[in-house]
Amino acid sequence: MHNMMKAALLAGAAWSAMTTMAVAQTPDSDGTTVEEMVVTARRREESLKDVPVAVTAVSAERLERTGAADLTVMQQTTPNLTVQVARGSNSTLISFIRGVGQQDPLWGFEPGVGLYIDDVYVARPQAAVLDVFDIERIEVLRGPQGTLYGRNTIGGAIKYVTAKIQGEPEMKFKGAFGSYGQRDFVASAKGKVSDTVGLGLTWAKFDRDGYGTNLTTGAEHYNKDVGAARATLEWEPSEQLFFRLSGDLVQDKSNPRHGHREVQALNFLGAPIAGGAPLPGVYDTRAGSGDVNRVETRGVSLLAQWNVSDVLTLKSITAYRAGETEGSIDFDGLPAQILDIPARYNDHQFSQELQLLYTGDRLQAVAGIFYLNATAAGAFDTVVSQANLTIATAGHVDTKSWSAFADVSYDVTDALTLSVGGRWTQDEKTGQVYRQNFSGLPSPLFGNSTAIPGLLRSNFTNEKSFEKFTPRVSLRYEVNPDLTGYVSYSQGFKSGGFDMRADAILTPNSVNGYEPETVDSYEAGLKGYFFDRRLSLNSAVFYGKYEDQQITQQTPVGASIASQVLNVGKSHMSGFELEGVASFTSSLSANFSLGYIKAEFDEYRALDLSTLPPVVRDLSDSRVFQNTPEWNGSLGLTYIHDMGDHGKVSFSPSAAYRSSFNMFEIASSLDQEAYWLMDASLVWSSSDDRYRVGLHGKNLGDEVYRIGGYNFPQSAGVLFGNSVSAFYGPPRTVTLSLEAKF
Repeated sequence: MHNMMKAALLAGAAWSAMTTMAVAQTPDSDGTTVEEMVVTARRREESLKDVPVAVTAVSAERLERTGAADLTVMQQTTPNLTVQVARGSNSTLISFIRGVGQQDPLWGFEPGVGLYIDDVYVARPQAAVLDVFDIERIEVLRGPQGTLYGRNTIGGAIKYVTAKIQGEPEMKFKGAFGSYGQRDFVASAKGKVSDTVGLGLTWAKFDRDGYGTNLTTGAEHYNKDVGAARATLEWEPSEQLFFRLSGDLVQDKSNPRHGHREVQALNFLGAPIAGGAPLPGVYDTRAGSGDVNRVETRGVSLLAQWNVSDVLTLKSITAYRAGETEGSIDFDGLPAQILDIPARYNDHQFSQELQLLYTGDRLQAVAGIFYLNATAAGAFDTVVSQANLTIATAGHVDTKSWSAFADVSYDVTDALTLSVGGRWTQDEKTGQVYRQNFSGLPSPLFGNSTAIPGLLRSNFTNEKSFEKFTPRVSLRYEVNPDLTGYVSYSQGFKSGGFDMRADAILTPNSVNGYEPETVDSYEAGLKGYFFDRRLSLNSAVFYGKYEDQQITQQTPVGASIASQVLNVGKSHMSGFELEGVASFTSSLSANFSLGYIKAEFDEYRALDLSTLPPVVRDLSDSRVFQNTPEWNGSLGLTYIHDMGDHGKVSFSPSAAYRSSFNMFEIASSLDQEAYWLMDASLVWSSSDDRYRVGLHGKNLGDEVYRIGGYNFPQSAGVLFGNSVSAFYGPPRTVTLSLEAKF
C-alpha cells in the first residue's frame, strides 16, 4: 500500500498542476480539439472519459496510419501490457496485464487475460496473434472485468472489434511489400445490399521470408505463411431487431520456430558437442526436428439483438470455435534429438451468452448469463536421444462453466454515480493425463511402433468443481463536463484444473490438480480534457493482492522433467498509468503513454526438487514476476499536411520503451535488458480517401531483444544438452503499402 500511496500522491500532484495550467492558459487559435473516443468496455457505447475502468482504445485509423501488423503492436502503446508471440510458435498469443497472465500455452491451462472477438470469448491462445485488417478498434481493459465479460478476465481483457457494415457496397484492396520478401494481400467487399441486409467478405494472405535460416534443413526460419478469411451477414428487419452472423478462419503454415541457442551445447559428460556453439545470427538455427507446422482456428457466431424499448435491450451471443495445431519445438537447436518435442493439440468450444441492457435517466445496467462447454486435448513426446528415451504425454481437459453477472450504475446526483456489480461462477473440470517412458525415438504416439514401453509415470482421470462469487464497486464523480474521477474495487477469479504434463511419480499430488486463484484490485483514476479539449489525459493508480497464484514450472530431474502447476502463495502489485493525446495545431498532434508497476511475491511455496527427499519451501526471496517490466512508455507524433485536391500526407514517428524484465520467476541468462523501439510511417491519401500509399519502418534502430525462451541448463539436467534457447522480436523492416477503394 505504501507504493500505491506514493503513486497516488505523484499522480495527484501532476493532475493538480495540469488543472491549474488548463485554467490559466488559452490555446492558440489554429488548434483543433482531440477526437473523442467511444468504446464498449462496459457492453454499451460510452465516451472513454466516462468509463470508470482503465481502458486503452486504438482506432482503425491510427492502426492503419502507423502500419500496425498484428495484435502485438498494442504492447508498445498500452501501459503495463505485455502481448507477444509465444515462445516456439508463430501465431500463439501470450498476454500479461499488470503482472497477471500466462506464458505457457499448454492446453487446459487457461489464460489470465481474456481475448474477445466482437464479444465472443476465445478460449485458446493458438492462432490468436490476430493480424490487423477489417477492424474498427482494439480495446485493452486493465484489471478484473468479471462483472461485464463472460470468462477469465482476472487480469483484464483485450477486445478485437471488427468494422460494422454501413453505407453503399464498397470494395477495398490492399497490398504490402517489404523487407524479407514480405507479400501481404487483403481484399474485402462490404456494404448494404438492400435496406435491411448487409454483407461483408474479407480474404487476407500474409507471406514473408524468414529473418533467418535453418542451417540443417535449409528452410526459412521466422518466416510467415498465414491465410485468413471473414464473412459477415447482417439483417435488420426493423428498428427493434438486429441479427449478425459471422464466420472466421485462420490458417498458419509458417515453419516452426526453434529458437536460438544461447550457450555451448554439452553432452551428458559435460563435454562440448561439435557444432553446438551459439550461432552469430539470432534468427538462425541448426534444429533437426523438421519443418512441419500447421495451425488452424475457425469460428462462427450469431448475435441477436432486440430493442424492446427505448431503455431496454436484449442480446444473445451464440458461438462455436475449434482449432488444431501440429508442429515441433527443438529445444536444443541441433540436428540430433537431444531435447525435441513433437506435438499436436486440438480444441473446441461452444458458448452462449444472454445479456440485458437497461439505460434510463439515472439508472444504467448490464446483466447476463454465460455458458461455456469446451474441450482442450493434446499429445507430445519429450525425446532425449542421449538416453535413448522418449517420454510420451497425452490427455484432455473438459470444462463446463456457468456464470451470472450484473453491473448496475445509478446517478446519485448529476455529478456522482455509484456502480455495483457481482459475478457468480461455477466451473466443472475433468482432466485425463497419460505419461509413459519408452525406449526408442519417438514414442508410438508419433509413429514409432517399435518403441519399447517402460515406466508408466501417469495414467489418471479426475474431476474438480469450483464456485466463486466476485464483487465490484466503483464511484465516479464528474468534476466538470471535461474532467471525471473514479475509485473502484474489484475481485477477479480463475478456477483451478489439472496439469496436462503431470508426473505422478515425481509429483504425486499433481493427480489432485491445482486450486483457483484470485486478485483483489483497488484502483483510482482521473480522465479528462484540458486546454479547450486540445489535450486528453487518462490516468490510474492501482494496487492488487494476488492470492493462490498459479505458476507453471518445469524442472529437469535425471532423464525426466517434473512439470508442476503450483498455487505458490501470495503477491502484490502496485503502480500507475498515464496516457493521452495532445493536439498542438491543426497539423501536429502527439500520443503518449507511461506505465509503472512494482510486483513482488510475499509467499512462494514450491516443492524444491533439488533436495532428496524434495521438500516444500518458501522461495519468495529468490522469485520475481515474469514478463512484467517496471517501466514502459511511448511517444508518437503525427504531422498531417493537407495538399487540397492533391490529398494529404501524414508523418508519424514513434518511440517505445520497456525496462528490463525477467522471462521466468527465477532469474536466468535469458532475462531481457531495457530497450527502445523506433518506428516511423509516411502515408499519402487522396482527397476522397479512396487511395492510400504508405511507407512504414519498424524497429528502425535494429534493436535485438528477446520475447521468450526455454531454460534447461546443464546444471539442471545433464541429458538435455545445456539447452538454453531464446526467441527474438522482429528486426528492422520497411514496408510499402498500397490501398484502393471502389
